[in-house]
Amino acid sequence: MSPVFRRTTAFALVALVIAACATSPTGRRQLMLVSEDQAIASSKQAYVATVQDLNQKGQLSKDRATIARVNEVTGRLITQAIAMRPDSKDWEWSVVVIDDPETVNAWCMAGGRMAIYTGLLQKVNPSDDELAQVMGHEIAHALANHTAEKMSVQMASSIGVAAVGIVADNHIAALGGAALAAVYAVNRPNSRAAETEADRIGIELAAKAGYDPAAAATLWAKMAKVGGSAPPQWMSTHPNPDNRQKKLAQLEPQMREFYDPHADHPVYKL
Repeated sequence: MSPVFRRTTAFALVALVIAACATSPTGRRQLMLVSEDQAIASSKQAYVATVQDLNQKGQLSKDRATIARVNEVTGRLITQAIAMRPDSKDWEWSVVVIDDPETVNAWCMAGGRMAIYTGLLQKVNPSDDELAQVMGHEIAHALANHTAEKMSVQMASSIGVAAVGIVADNHIAALGGAALAAVYAVNRPNSRAAETEADRIGIELAAKAGYDPAAAATLWAKMAKVGGSAPPQWMSTHPNPDNRQKKLAQLEPQMREFYDPHADHPVYKL
């Protein structure tokens, strides 16, 4: 590769990155080479394929009480998510309970497609207030467009300057489409900044939905005990600084202005 070509493509990549900057709901700057619509479309394909596969393997929970509980908590959170981001009313919100007692995990893809594993429900044994913190945190990732952000960061760092033309012309095709969306939504860790942001948005969603904000700190205390020296998957794929529990506890007082457990809290029908 000639020096001139390297300089030209380097300038092109820098220009593309600058043009692709966006702002998250908390005012944080984000790199967005992949649009939210592209991330949502790819996530939909991945989610449908994942759920179909789980269903064929008999790994979708049929426990009506568990499903009803998850739908109730998640439905109240979705109502608040739509109030926070009105455009998300057009998302195809959904949640499934995956019957896997060994996996302590939950996730939300772009566009509001969610899952929670029975391992988290059984091993952590969260109260409804604590369950709301789990699902609120995951919903927050979708509201803040973290799937597209992760895909964009990976694109900028691994495709290479020489592929900048491909990047500009065909974002998703160059990355493998729906399969990549699934990988980034479920398996790849978010940045520390994105995690802090999801904590902040999630605890607010939960408080507005009528769930005690004090549960954010108690949830993380429970999660820490579950894995001992080996943290559960939900923690291992979510960077957990030592002061995370402390920061959530510090947020509690200001979240109490949103919290009214006796109010009527509408439930989005899932």
